[in-house]
Amino acid sequence: MSSTLSPFHLAIPVDDLKKARNFYNKILELEEGRSSDHWVDFNFFGHQLVIHYKEKSDSEDNYTNPVDGKDVPVPHFGIILEWETWQDLADMLVEKKN
Repeated sequence: MSSTLSPFHLAIPVDDLKKARNFYNKILELEEGRSSDHWVDFNFFGHQLVIHYKEKSDSEDNYTNPVDGKDVPVPHFGIILEWETWQDLADMLVEKKN
């Protein structure tokens, strides 16, 4: 993996700002940045992840595409981590489940 990080900005819609804020801040322990009544910035491993409130709509379809034999939701996002960093994150989440 390259040691040079090119940060990205990703904004995602959420229909429950309080619940999403709790997940990213308290569960994943991402540092919170700027915020308003309708959006919150987080430091997502050096990248900027923003949750934006968007009212839930029953008319929206859930799209998936087949990838490696599984239905993968579209859109989706993730972070590629060094194995040790991934394991540390997994261990932290397992501890929080107890």
